[in-house]
Amino acid sequence: MTITDPRALLYAEGKLTPEEARALAASTLRSCDDGELYLQFSASESFAFDDGRLKTADYSRDAGFGLRGVSGEMTGFAHANEISASAIARAGETLRLLDPATGPHAAPPRRNNRHLYTDASPLDLVPFAEKVKLLETIDAAARARDPRVSQVTASLSGSWSVVEIVRADGFVATDIRPLVRLNVSIVAEANGRRETGSFGMGGRYLYDHLFGEAQWNRVIDEALGHALVNLESVAAPAGEMTVLLGPGWPGVLLHEAVGHGLEGDFNRKGTSAFSGRIGQRVAAPGVTVVDDGAIGERRGSLSIDDEGTPTSETVLIEDGILKGYMQDRLNARLMGMEPTGNGRRESYAHPPLPRMTNTFMRAGRDDPQELLSRIGNGIFAKSFGGGQVDIVSGKFVFSCTEAYKVENGRLGAPIKGATLIGDGPSVLTRVSGIGNDLELDPGIGMCGKAGQGVPAGVGQPTLLIEGITVGGTG
Repeated sequence: MTITDPRALLYAEGKLTPEEARALAASTLRSCDDGELYLQFSASESFAFDDGRLKTADYSRDAGFGLRGVSGEMTGFAHANEISASAIARAGETLRLLDPATGPHAAPPRRNNRHLYTDASPLDLVPFAEKVKLLETIDAAARARDPRVSQVTASLSGSWSVVEIVRADGFVATDIRPLVRLNVSIVAEANGRRETGSFGMGGRYLYDHLFGEAQWNRVIDEALGHALVNLESVAAPAGEMTVLLGPGWPGVLLHEAVGHGLEGDFNRKGTSAFSGRIGQRVAAPGVTVVDDGAIGERRGSLSIDDEGTPTSETVLIEDGILKGYMQDRLNARLMGMEPTGNGRRESYAHPPLPRMTNTFMRAGRDDPQELLSRIGNGIFAKSFGGGQVDIVSGKFVFSCTEAYKVENGRLGAPIKGATLIGDGPSVLTRVSGIGNDLELDPGIGMCGKAGQGVPAGVGQPTLLIEGITVGGTG
């Protein structure tokens, strides 16, 4: 899919010109406070290798538009999988149902010349045969690592999207977004017991990074190590205890239990545990949480959000004090705040919502080993799987996929079946140690909200938390 001008994919076959797009945005949105015409072309592919053979190889292309008008608190939205002047004009009829705006039109986003990732398409970089060969090589290498390996599943995926945002005031912004991911899952078997380990990595870059031998070997080693550790695991203890959270991916707990509660819409509506609490202490001293969509090549990063606002670092909690929320344009305007570049949508078929990008806790000054030595009896949670969270209360249940007993400051046996139970706001107040080893996740996160899924990043340093309820199996 090599093309000189990616925008040509949005204005193909003479059905719509850039001039027509600007004219249609101006005419259909003229009576609205805010809104945009969102054009998108996307291509994606995925490969899955399982049981020593290529099981699936999928490729898809899609193009369409979403037209959104905002008047006061009301939103009108229409979309179609056809980019044409006639389809956009028909969609504009939907916006006539909105009450005409009575205030001044919202100002356009500020301009942005920063690009966080390459414009090239990852789908073109590597031939089909080489993608399959990589998965075959991973399968063979994983099986050769250890005789206990009984099954290997490897997957590779990539996508490439061109978006253009056209506003009634003449503002136009274009972004080109690559995204790749490699994942390996390994089943190990010994003494009649089977356990699974998995690991993945990805980001907004090209396939060549994943094809580096050091990278895919790391994915194998992490997945295999996880499976072998679980073969030795014992039943998890239960009760309230001190928990040490590892750096990196365990930040998904922060994302779910706290991050969603700091999004603007929940706070504007008063349904978040953090509503109306700016300037108040909501976490232990030393806890600083930020959302930063401007980190180069990260999975959750964007040069601009899906309303055209440049992404940036937004400090949410600083030294335990609530400083602000993540905002899209609608909620920022209604709350008298500035947009933060967090207006995101899954595709042209969805309206934007305030969403996280890369949300993480900044590093502290504590040595991780010293934090471990403080624990008399507790657990070390190195990695998480799925979880459930109530955004209104912040209550959560997370399952640990790799965890260990801790006794008298030392790691003990690996444990299986541990779950962490609590609520985000109170957990933040129980942080008693913050490591100096901040890590961001390897690039595997997906965030769900209101039926939409978007790529997101998480991260944290090693954290010592007092008094989390652990649900166990022993």
